[in-house]
Amino acid sequence: FSLTDGDGQSEHLLPVCEDKTCQKSAIYLTKLGLDQWIPVLQDFRNKDTLWGFVPYQNDKSSTEISFPITLHIGDYNMDGYPDALAILMNTSGSNQQAFLLENVPCNNVSCRSARRMFKVFWELSDLNQIKDAVVATFFDIYEDGILDIIVLSKGYSNRDFAIHTLKNNFEADAYFVKVIVLSGLCSNDCPRKITPFGVNQPGPYIKYTTVDANGYLKNGSAGQLSQSAHFALQLPYNVLGLGRSANFLDHLYVGIPRPSGEKSIRKQEWTAIIPNSQLIVIPYPHNVPRSWSAKLYLTPSNIVLLTAIALIGVCVFILAIIGILHWQEK
Repeated sequence: FSLTDGDGQSEHLLPVCEDKTCQKSAIYLTKLGLDQWIPVLQDFRNKDTLWGFVPYQNDKSSTEISFPITLHIGDYNMDGYPDALAILMNTSGSNQQAFLLENVPCNNVSCRSARRMFKVFWELSDLNQIKDAVVATFFDIYEDGILDIIVLSKGYSNRDFAIHTLKNNFEADAYFVKVIVLSGLCSNDCPRKITPFGVNQPGPYIKYTTVDANGYLKNGSAGQLSQSAHFALQLPYNVLGLGRSANFLDHLYVGIPRPSGEKSIRKQEWTAIIPNSQLIVIPYPHNVPRSWSAKLYLTPSNIVLLTAIALIGVCVFILAIIGILHWQEK
């Protein structure tokens, strides 16, 4: 489903209830080359309260709306390791809330082969204030590359819902790159000299390689619109966290699905991508990757202005010293 251990391969995450009432919940992971499911979260106990996923009620005669067990993936702290949002219910059934699951290094034997695990943030005051939450997902409200949170909760009646938005106030010297792959199609024949943009499409795969702040090679990857059911609520683009490394992306690869029977891989590579930018990829024509185009959009922040002011100030200071020395020498 999404990258979790930083090796450039995508993994499959599976949230499960191991009994009908979800008294025992867990999240498992597997990936290419593994022949088993590895638990990356099994501890759902907060102090004296045991939590678990909300069991899905497949009763069509009931007026109660039931939502499938779903994880929504997003890198809220831009460290390069995607985190998750999940809806949990305490075992007494008195309350269900949205919780943020942070992707952290593994600290027990059971997840050692996965190298990463999820840790539940139990004490997040903003999320804890939203009672009877039913769906929670990430959304970049301010289009600044930082993922915020949208929570849907029950209202006074079973079919009355309220939407809550929570701004991500995480402030760190971290970087990102936002990539959207369009379909490269027109609704009919495109006029001449007009590139068919199309709309975002499900299935493209994005991968990057860069060097982190310590000089080690860092890989990241994600699939665009990888899920279509179970209230996926995925963004039409991918926000890839780069951590605290302001280095250019050495390589960024984009691949799209190919028709059945075709053997040639539809993949293109771009180099030296600026961090904190948005890349729009137009795969046209589909079967000629070298003809694909990419448009990079960069929004300068206030740091650019502050850097310019600091540079000008330093230059003026140095010129003043040089001028004083020249005057003394004369």
